[in-house]
Amino acid sequence: MKGMTIANIARACDGEYFGSRKLLETEISSVVTDSRQAAPGCLFAAIVGERVDGHDFISSAAAAGAVCCLCEKKPEGVALPAIVVDSTPAALVKLAAFYRSQFDIPIIGVTGSVGKTTAKEMIASVLSRKYNVLKTQGNFNNELGVPLTLFELRDEHQVAVVEMGISDFGEMRRLTQIARPDMAVFTVIGYSHLEFLKDREGVLREKAEMLEGMPLEGIVFINGDDDMLRSMDCPQEKISFGTDASCDVRAENIETLGLKGMSCHIVCGPRRIPVGIPAFGLHMVSAAAAGAAVGIRMGLTDEEIAAGIAAYKTVGSRSAAFDTGYTTIIDDCYNANPNSSASAIKSLATMEGRLVCILGDMLELGENSARLHYDLGALAAKCGVSLVITCGPEAENIYFGAREHGLTAKHYSNKGTLLEELPFLIMPGDTVLVKASRGMAFEDIVEALKKLK
Repeated sequence: MKGMTIANIARACDGEYFGSRKLLETEISSVVTDSRQAAPGCLFAAIVGERVDGHDFISSAAAAGAVCCLCEKKPEGVALPAIVVDSTPAALVKLAAFYRSQFDIPIIGVTGSVGKTTAKEMIASVLSRKYNVLKTQGNFNNELGVPLTLFELRDEHQVAVVEMGISDFGEMRRLTQIARPDMAVFTVIGYSHLEFLKDREGVLREKAEMLEGMPLEGIVFINGDDDMLRSMDCPQEKISFGTDASCDVRAENIETLGLKGMSCHIVCGPRRIPVGIPAFGLHMVSAAAAGAAVGIRMGLTDEEIAAGIAAYKTVGSRSAAFDTGYTTIIDDCYNANPNSSASAIKSLATMEGRLVCILGDMLELGENSARLHYDLGALAAKCGVSLVITCGPEAENIYFGAREHGLTAKHYSNKGTLLEELPFLIMPGDTVLVKASRGMAFEDIVEALKKLK
């Protein structure tokens, strides 16, 4: 890692060093917060978590080859140099900002209420046709995840695509101070984290704080299909992507190919790029347009852009669609909010067979939670879904919305009973969407569906 000597780390973190002065010029090879990932030459950052205290694993990290630890109290009985700070997470933020400052490459910050990870993966897939790209792994997008992403930067990287997620006011400003993006991609301003951000205006206000930390010559890519982003003012150059005719980079001739994904033409001025998107869901068209918009601005050819979109791979339980031979399952249970759930239901409506939704609570929606859940049930009825199955106290409002709009629906107060009755609810040939907030752990339902025969 460039410039990451123990001496520089201590200075960047405002920490107090305990250990041999001879080791101050030792360079670390990586930064880890999990002792199981410790390797020779690493810096182990001990974090006090809700269930586990990382300070209890300093000796394990030392045994695995760590050369120094970053911690909140001097370790006892461990012969390992230590940098002691008031707060390890806060120290990692300072250290990440220092490390990022040593790299003069484009940093692309990706944010939005939904679709951040999908857009990040699509943009990285496109840009990797021409550049050596560092991207956020999984959804490491918070005040711990962003530093850990930046610590992966190496001299060979030519661009970084960094996912930046927030749930409360002030977080985006802090993330921007760490990553200092040159470009920003805004996916959707939707109904997420309303428990803290209150409304869409609050969501936009917090997300837009990224612009304050960007250079005036930076570039902002916005989803032109989103009403709030379309009207957002910013001092930087703004490029819109989406399906609306007014978008600078837009998708036309959109076709649904079932489990094979989607196809469309990406249009930008005289350029017309036929692309195949190897993933299920109408929202994938927006992600492809975002990837193309960034790719065009960064000098990629039509062929490189099409190849990058075609190489996209779904991450985890995000619109992963597959046929078990008994049913077609759309596993979208990684997370949920009203925008992503509505998009998933509309995508389900493009599929064949009897359409079934298994839906759970959408969390952190604040005082409008009941109405937002109810509206989702009404939407399912409008989209031609045959059966809605709900589970969870908030999801009961989805059930009410579906029933009151003429749709067959069944509600369960607990997941155990639903799993017991699942074989009697699902028929051969059904196409089943499974979606809920992460806290509902609907992976159990997906696994049960896979076993039906």
